[in-house]
Amino acid sequence: MKKPMILALATTLFAISSTLNAQKTYGEKISEEGAMSTAELLTKMEGKESMEAKVSCEIITSCVKKGCWMDVKLPNDEVMKVRFKDYGFFVPTKGLEGKTAVLEGLVEREVIDVATLQHYAEDAGKSKEEIAAITEPRASLTFTANGVIIRD
Repeated sequence: MKKPMILALATTLFAISSTLNAQKTYGEKISEEGAMSTAELLTKMEGKESMEAKVSCEIITSCVKKGCWMDVKLPNDEVMKVRFKDYGFFVPTKGLEGKTAVLEGLVEREVIDVATLQHYAEDAGKSKEEIAAITEPRASLTFTANGVIIRD
C-alpha cells in the first residue's frame, strides 16, 4: 500500500517541479547563467552604440503574424524591440505577455524609421488609425538575439 502512494507522490512532485521550471529555447541553445537585468543593461549601454549582452526581461508582446519579433519591457516603461538573428527562428505569436525571457546577442542604439514602425504596428494588429498616427522616427535600443529562453 505504501509503494503506490509513494510512487504517486513522487510522480506528482516531478510534474509540479517540471511545470515550475518549464522553459523553451529558440535559436541557439543558451543558458540563463550570467544574465543581467534590464536596469543593468541600460547602465552598461551608457556611452556605447552597441555591445554583446545576455539579459533577463519581461515580454510585453510578440509579432502576431509570424513571431518574428518581441517587445520587452525596459525600466521607466520604455520598450526594446527584439529581432532574431538572420530571421533564423521565431517565437510563439500568442501567450508570451508577462513571461520572462533571457536573450543573448547584440544590443544597439538605433533610429527606427517611420515605415518600419508602421510595419511593426501592422504586425501587432494595430488599427489603421493607430498606424497612420506614427509620423516620426524613434530612437531606441534594439536587440538582435542569437538565442532566447522563455520561461513559463
